[in-house]
Amino acid sequence: MRASGTFTVAEFTPAPVPEGDVKTAAGVGVATMRKEFRGEVAGRADTLFTAAFDQVTGVGTYLAMESFAGTLGGAEGTFNFAHSATTLGVARDDEYFVIVPGSGTGALVGITGTGSIVIDEDGTHRIHLDYELPA
Repeated sequence: MRASGTFTVAEFTPAPVPEGDVKTAAGVGVATMRKEFRGEVAGRADTLFTAAFDQVTGVGTYLAMESFAGTLGGAEGTFNFAHSATTLGVARDDEYFVIVPGSGTGALVGITGTGSIVIDEDGTHRIHLDYELPA
């Protein structure tokens, strides 16, 4: 099954990162986010976000773990999904996206699958989930 939607970031809160001895050209940051989803993927998510990113060049990589609550193709519940990608100034590369096995609740118990995130030229964030539910 496939479900699609759009999302916005309602909150972005940077978190302190302990300073280590290793210094790189791309600083590492951590933040929490709250996202709101509309469409066939409808609800909200709490996100733990980390990235190594160069603000000047727009080059870096992020990792995110999301806890989603809402409906997916009309089925209501919660589940986790993880995703990462590398940004090369404009385009996204090497995207990874997985629904965490064993994380579903409610009508989403047993959910498995993958997905993707696409950012339109106008800044609209789109999510696509390809998923399976037990019969």
